[in-house]
Amino acid sequence: MSERMVIETVDVHAAGEPGRIITNMGHLVKGDTMAQRFAYATKELNWLRHTVLREPRGYPAMCAAMVMPPVTPEADFGMIVLEQANFTAMSGSNTMCTVTAVLETGIVPMQEPITKVVIDTAVGQIHVTAECKAGKVVSVSIDNVPAWVVELDRIIDVPEYGKIPVDIIFGGQFFAQTDISNVGLEVDPNRGKEITRAGAAIKAAINAELTLTHPENPTLTYVNLVLMHNGDRAPGKQARNATVLTSGEPDLKNTATWAGTLDRSPCGTGTSARMAGLYARGQLSVDEPFSHKSILDTEFIGTIRGETEYFEMPAILPTIKGPAWVTGTAKWTVDPTDPFQNGYRLTDIWAAE
Repeated sequence: MSERMVIETVDVHAAGEPGRIITNMGHLVKGDTMAQRFAYATKELNWLRHTVLREPRGYPAMCAAMVMPPVTPEADFGMIVLEQANFTAMSGSNTMCTVTAVLETGIVPMQEPITKVVIDTAVGQIHVTAECKAGKVVSVSIDNVPAWVVELDRIIDVPEYGKIPVDIIFGGQFFAQTDISNVGLEVDPNRGKEITRAGAAIKAAINAELTLTHPENPTLTYVNLVLMHNGDRAPGKQARNATVLTSGEPDLKNTATWAGTLDRSPCGTGTSARMAGLYARGQLSVDEPFSHKSILDTEFIGTIRGETEYFEMPAILPTIKGPAWVTGTAKWTVDPTDPFQNGYRLTDIWAAE
């Protein structure tokens, strides 16, 4: 890089989860399909992910999404999500942030009271309905890609935590989900470091044991997020969860890497995966509203809009709805003389590498 680069963003949060929407870097991503673009970003654009998400521009809880031209005629744009550990094919909260950003800034024209948006992602096309009023996006409802169960109650031996049953489910990305009581904890914001440590350990253990397969995107071979919930549904019981995003790829043999952040929202793809698991257990029905709350007590409403078959696997069609708010806009300068132009991490607040 021989001259200054300017990265333009709109910062948004969806039910508490921060998303930094990159609006002027889509041209960097190469490929004719979103799967090709995702593979290219994963291989070639980690410097951009680090620049946007790490210090001095970012912080451990920050996620981002990159807006780019669509690959299909009917889509409004394409989207790839940037997380601290890697690029992600799909994210519910980041989709809410992205739709809110492009509508409120006029990148995509807003129609009141309802704007329909179509987005190309690396795991398929998604259709979004935004409720709009007085130039503001009030809520975003996402018809997510099919969600399916890979395995229920697989026993994973996790160092320090013992043998834990986990559900492995795809909800837009691969999740490991378990009752948080299995690691001796509760969905409690005062136990954040303990929760993230346990989640990172579970992620390391399951990825050391399993290689997963996504039928449409061969780059998706691992569990990316760990969602720890408050157990089976019961009358009068509010569903809650704490979803762990690791700062990097945790090493099972190095406990210093067992760290990350908690999703501040109820997690959109996590809610989709949770509904698939509940449906498989007979605890949630088609068209039944599912209130899912985060560790901040913010809420997404999920519904199963139907059953389907996805590459000969039984699956559900999940819809998730939640609010998002623009918190600011920025032009981030990357100076080639800056020794930290692509960011840095320190273990006072970040996980060890």
